[in-house]
Amino acid sequence: MKVGFVSLGCSKNLVDTEIVIGHFKNNNYEIVNNPEKADIIVINTCGFIENAKEEAINTILEMSEYKKKKCKYLIVIGCLVQRYYDELLKSLPEVDLFIKIDEYDKLWKKVENLINNNKVEKSVTKPMKKVSEIKQLKLPDFNEFYNRVVTTGKNYAYLKIGEGCSNMCTYCAIPYIRGKFASRKMEEIIEEAKMLAQKGIKEIIVIAQDTTKYGTDIYGESKLAKLLENLAEIPEIRWIRFLYSYPEGITEELIQVVKNNEKICKYFDIPIQHISNKILKTMNRKTNKGQIQKLIEKIRTEIPDVVLRTSLIVGFPGETKEDFIELQEFVKETKFDKLGTFMYSKEDGTPAARLPDQIHGNTKKFRYNKIMAIQQKISNEKLKSKIGQDIEILIENITPDEKYLIGRTKQDVPEEDGIIYIKNNHLEKKVNTFTNAKIIDVKDYDLVGEIKK
Repeated sequence: MKVGFVSLGCSKNLVDTEIVIGHFKNNNYEIVNNPEKADIIVINTCGFIENAKEEAINTILEMSEYKKKKCKYLIVIGCLVQRYYDELLKSLPEVDLFIKIDEYDKLWKKVENLINNNKVEKSVTKPMKKVSEIKQLKLPDFNEFYNRVVTTGKNYAYLKIGEGCSNMCTYCAIPYIRGKFASRKMEEIIEEAKMLAQKGIKEIIVIAQDTTKYGTDIYGESKLAKLLENLAEIPEIRWIRFLYSYPEGITEELIQVVKNNEKICKYFDIPIQHISNKILKTMNRKTNKGQIQKLIEKIRTEIPDVVLRTSLIVGFPGETKEDFIELQEFVKETKFDKLGTFMYSKEDGTPAARLPDQIHGNTKKFRYNKIMAIQQKISNEKLKSKIGQDIEILIENITPDEKYLIGRTKQDVPEEDGIIYIKNNHLEKKVNTFTNAKIIDVKDYDLVGEIKK
């Protein structure tokens, strides 16, 4: 039978999808990219914020149309199922099997029962957990990570080092969906990275909900810096980056490891979410404005060529005009290299959803547009400052007309940051290779370069 997959949401979810693809492949199912050819369609859903939930439902309905043709079974897994199992079971009869995250250890048994026409037992669900009831979910065993099928191409792969989150930010449902933070064993992570390197992967992207928490649960302290050092010792790996690092977990040791190791990208993705002390406290964030400013100054002093990325939330309950002006001024002064903004999403079961002074949708939209307009100017200035520089490039594609090679610099995360268009001077430069290019122009959020003859 032929199986097609749709993976929604974050890179952490994508690794889960790759593990499930591995299950099917190891059981001699054929993997296809076209849903029209699939006997089975598996959708891995995101349920993090309202937009993600809407996208997941629309995707399920879209894929269910293929059951009128070749598709025999529609299977839905992931965060949305974990959060809304009972509701989905009632409202989406088109789906043949729903599998929650905490049932992943039974996933293949449930799939086999479905395909063999055995009775598929419905899950027993409980209300969203209270904070005191949140536990760690069981991590997949090592063989599942080792046998996953990488879907991101030949150049890079995500390396998931932990599951869940223990930070308990008041706006976030992730701890209720995925449990407390649980680290993988370091030796297993290194072994998986070596396997990826043997397959030709050149860039490893270390991911977790908060990578700075890595090791705190099983080793008693953060081991992210040590893990990065160990990964850098794998000869075939060229670039290493880590996403996402919460400000309170960025230690002197971590800064020095990034500073002194050539393989580790000089790139910090630090989700600060806001800068008003009042809002930070209500969000249950662990740092204040002064600590955040001091950290940014320290990183930039230690690593002058560092790239700093952050994410912000506008329209959080109780965010006054003064709070927002403070955030605007901070963005103008700090001049992050990369910045993403979210409009606050009121999530079921989270403490923030019960707060008074919820912000009107139009106000959220206005504030979102205001921050992004400020950042667009900063980004353009940052990119223009690179004109004339000679930068290492990983070539990943070519335009259909073959006029430009398409690549990324060490300062760009795939699918999130910009790309570089390199004039194709027919110098026999191949896709999936490294080269150096001189930056000659800027195009929106992207760069234009040329390779010296």
